[in-house]
Amino acid sequence: MEVTGPRPSNGDPEQADTGGGTAVRSYTIQHDGVTISASRGGRGRLMVFCPGLSSTQADLHELVGLLRRDYDVVTFDLRGHGLSSAADRYFFEDFLSDLVAVMSQLGHTEPGATPLLVGYSLGADLVVHYASEHPGRVGELVLIDGANPVPEPFITEADLPVFREMWEQMADQLEGLRGTARQVLLDAREILDLNIQIDAIRSGILDRYRMIDRPITMIMSTAMAGEGGQGRALNQNWHAGLDRLVSDQPHISTFRLNADHGLVLTHAPEIADIIRSTQAAVDSSTTI
Repeated sequence: MEVTGPRPSNGDPEQADTGGGTAVRSYTIQHDGVTISASRGGRGRLMVFCPGLSSTQADLHELVGLLRRDYDVVTFDLRGHGLSSAADRYFFEDFLSDLVAVMSQLGHTEPGATPLLVGYSLGADLVVHYASEHPGRVGELVLIDGANPVPEPFITEADLPVFREMWEQMADQLEGLRGTARQVLLDAREILDLNIQIDAIRSGILDRYRMIDRPITMIMSTAMAGEGGQGRALNQNWHAGLDRLVSDQPHISTFRLNADHGLVLTHAPEIADIIRSTQAAVDSSTTI
């Protein structure tokens, strides 16, 4: 693994001043044949923010900017996303290796650091897997609309044509973002295959939670699949997964926002406030 940087800003809001006078440093991490684009800025406790499938640092600039007022935030683009390079493979373990590379770089520069680890959507699943495999390298976890042990898979054989069409349409929309800081290089088939794999992984994710002894906060949407009639069953499955998790792990703090899966974009101030308040409570209980 090789770390390089900084590189010049290209006008991406993630590379600008955070609004509180805090500069953001951009750098890259070379690993597994890919170049991971990362950035760091802010003040306070160290936080690592892991984005999700089809989300980039540029997409998350409002939420990350708010968090940088109180935290020293490291965030990055997963392979095939944003300013990171394309890859030959886009499986769950490949994205997990991107997070491992980011965390390993921090371990080299700041030995013994145990950052607050935040993940959104797929990023939440990556965070849970990382924490279960590296128990001494993380502090608390904040999981945003992901890592949900849903009782039923989201994509069944009968649903495949519908989801295939949906992601083909999404891929067409993403085509217009090629060459920008918001680009996503996965095609429709790769996105569909990854979502099927995530379904299988979430069927056993409760075992991962049982391996983690750190405080966990869940911030979940109330209408993950939207308010339409077609999304009702998916939303019910989403709520059932959260209920199942809380029943098995009652110490987990949960918050539900009246939003869909895009809550990191539509409810950034509320999410930042929840993270600040829950971490303040954890810090207070630790010092008593």
